[in-house]
Amino acid sequence: MASSVAVVLNEVDEEATFHCEALADRFPDARRIDYPAGERLDPTGADAVVLTGSTAGVYERHEHPWIDDEIELIRTLVEREIPTLGVCFGHQVVNVALGGSVDPGEMTAGLVSADLADRPLFEGVGPAVPALHGDRVTEMGEGLNRIAAAEHAEIFGTAHRERPVWTVQFHPELDADLTDELAAFDWQTNGFSWAEVSAHRVFENFRRVADA
Repeated sequence: MASSVAVVLNEVDEEATFHCEALADRFPDARRIDYPAGERLDPTGADAVVLTGSTAGVYERHEHPWIDDEIELIRTLVEREIPTLGVCFGHQVVNVALGGSVDPGEMTAGLVSADLADRPLFEGVGPAVPALHGDRVTEMGEGLNRIAAAEHAEIFGTAHRERPVWTVQFHPELDADLTDELAAFDWQTNGFSWAEVSAHRVFENFRRVADA
């Protein structure tokens, strides 16, 4: 993969950073840029960017002004065609940056069944994926197509029609090793087992398509 990868960390709750750390660990050589902490990414030095989840809502921009900076970053990444992957909050903020909308909803915390499009991003990824979110994208951003759907969230993943930008509402970084952390969210397996989950392959696939 391109040599310079940046992981944009978005978590505002110090007690909930486990998912950001788990995602960043999937890209061990990447730079980590903590947006809530005031760090900023110069996109000219990035060959690919991954945006993490967050317990913040994209619509809480008055409370978290760093979200406006990230929205401007995303628009720059799209314009410059820098490969970008948004996860959970990252999925939502990419859609909002491109003119879409996000609304709050009932919390979903568990393994769910996803309808995944036949895309390189989902090669080898089974339908059982980890979901941990309340907010949902209700209108896609300009230029984006839906590439994943779930019963509780119709827009569960998107991809840009012309630019190397992909988003997923689910959390490919979560696995059985985080059982204790997930228990705090009343995690449910919903008839699935972690052995069925291969969502982590999204990151491997992103590495490949980002090099394409």
